[in-house]
Amino acid sequence: MLFIILIAFAAIGFFVQMRLRSKFEEYGKLALSSGMSGAEVAEKMLHDNGIYDVKITSVPGKLSDHYNPVNKTVNLSPDVYSGRSVAAAAVAAHECGHAVQHAKAYKWLQFRSAMVPIVQFSSQAMGYIFMFLLFGVFIVSWFPMREVFLAMIILQAVLTAFAFVTLPVEYDASNRALAWLNTAGITNTTEHDKAADALKWAARTYLVSALASLTTLAYYILLFMGGSRD
Repeated sequence: MLFIILIAFAAIGFFVQMRLRSKFEEYGKLALSSGMSGAEVAEKMLHDNGIYDVKITSVPGKLSDHYNPVNKTVNLSPDVYSGRSVAAAAVAAHECGHAVQHAKAYKWLQFRSAMVPIVQFSSQAMGYIFMFLLFGVFIVSWFPMREVFLAMIILQAVLTAFAFVTLPVEYDASNRALAWLNTAGITNTTEHDKAADALKWAARTYLVSALASLTTLAYYILLFMGGSRD
């Protein structure tokens, strides 16, 4: 049953991703009335929040936008960096929302950043386990399968916790972005609604991912308990 749910989440995730791309393509064609580019929006939001030590850069890719707290950079894809659309403004403001979180020591962002090393280790370790499971004859001779499943549960629990900690970080960044776009007069009423819609679909990708991760964890627990019937 859980295996079916996992497949359902994969399908839902695919739908949300396609919907997200569709929304950004639609709003990427909607010119921003203020005429500002994504880079200009980002710079103004940072300065309005008293942040002057964060660099705004353009990075290759599509929907590759992100904030890097290690080197304090807001990295925007070409369409966002140079774009003068509602979508560009929304994404630029969202990523700057993370920079504001960093500057204000937002606890969930701090917690998420602290988790990164152990998440990276867990992800790599899980990859090795899957690789070893391809050679089941050998791994069973080294480790009992219950121990293997227990390790998978622990590693997946870390990944699941990270996925859920990411949720308040992303939702808060969007809320900060939308509030600022409104008060700063970057978007008018119609544009603001479109920006909110775009960021809403972006947030849903993280929600679906977190729920799918939780379902995967439950599946591993059932395997460990010998209760799986899939």
